[in-house]
Amino acid sequence: MSEHARIGLVLAGGAARGAYEVGVIKYVLEEIGDLLGPKVRFDVLCGTSVGAINACFLAATAERGRDRARLMCNAWSGLRIEEIVRFGALDLFAFVRESLGILRGTRLPIRRGGLIDPLGLRLVVERVVPFRQISANVADGFLEALTVSTTHVASGVTMVFVERRGGGIPKWGRDPTVMARPAQITADHALASGAIPFLFPAVRLGGEYHCDGGLRQNVPLGPARRLGAERVLIVSPRYAPMAGDFVPPALAADRQEALPSAFFLLGKALNALLLDRVENDVDRLRRINDILDAGMHACGPGFLDALNLRLGAKPARPMRAMLVRCSRDIGRFTAEYVRSRAFSRDIPGPTGWVLRWLADREAPDEADLLSYLLFDGHFASELIQLGFEDARSQHDRLVAFFEGYPI
Repeated sequence: MSEHARIGLVLAGGAARGAYEVGVIKYVLEEIGDLLGPKVRFDVLCGTSVGAINACFLAATAERGRDRARLMCNAWSGLRIEEIVRFGALDLFAFVRESLGILRGTRLPIRRGGLIDPLGLRLVVERVVPFRQISANVADGFLEALTVSTTHVASGVTMVFVERRGGGIPKWGRDPTVMARPAQITADHALASGAIPFLFPAVRLGGEYHCDGGLRQNVPLGPARRLGAERVLIVSPRYAPMAGDFVPPALAADRQEALPSAFFLLGKALNALLLDRVENDVDRLRRINDILDAGMHACGPGFLDALNLRLGAKPARPMRAMLVRCSRDIGRFTAEYVRSRAFSRDIPGPTGWVLRWLADREAPDEADLLSYLLFDGHFASELIQLGFEDARSQHDRLVAFFEGYPI
């Protein structure tokens, strides 16, 4: 890898599961950073949903170097679920009436497709992320570019908002399902990217409604490539079962019993909405790299130039990718946590009771819906530690990634 090779960080969505990403980032910035020094950097930051909020934080604090890890951990571990997940009888009534198209003319709160009052999340995001510093850090060269992906509600198109040095956007190809717009990234962009349908309402940007970017682009690998990243570290809180994994018959029967539950089905629906196929993307990228490497080996270094001359608007070049993803099913992890003594100690009283009740409405061994909603510092700390340990387990590969060796 050349001295000026551009490194990208791609952060996936997952609402409260985003604390997992913080643990991975902490290990990279602190442990790998202490070992390799200035080689550990991120020139391009791309995020979707909660990954967009994390990416904005990293961009807005880029001048702080490795200290960003501590700041991120403090921000997540300081969350209180009652500050963020706020809704009452009027909110539920408004959501139902809006869904039925009979909200107009009432004094009920307008949600635009979300059950939870977004004010709590907005206040936390605006308090924690110094958005005005993003432009200064881009201009000062602490990073090259930041992207935030949303879903444009009216068209269903993935909208990629780009803030980069020099302004504008690079050539973006001809995919009709993805559009790019230059922007000065604000809290509205981050909140729009994280507006999961059913839970949080859509956000208005420039007079148009936008919601969670993870509906079509949960892992924004394409923007990193188009912004010139030569190596990309991808972090996803989504667990991918290994070949041979199976559900024991007793648990399968328990889940079958849970199927009539609206909470159980909503958790599964969110899993489906925020599905990522990152393994397929990374595998396809590796195959393309193999083809390009073979061409350069057979035809010499001029192969890429000749190929790109023919491709025109779609230049080809190698881009190496490394994936760190959760080693545990966070839905099951959440169910275990909520029923643990630590949870009863850390979140006592009515709030703890409501969360345990919600977990009991799903399934005995998993709480997918709750895992998206559990914006609480104690739970975040557990996920941060899980992400940290997963990154530690890939220490040698992370060193090779930043050193520029094969991964």
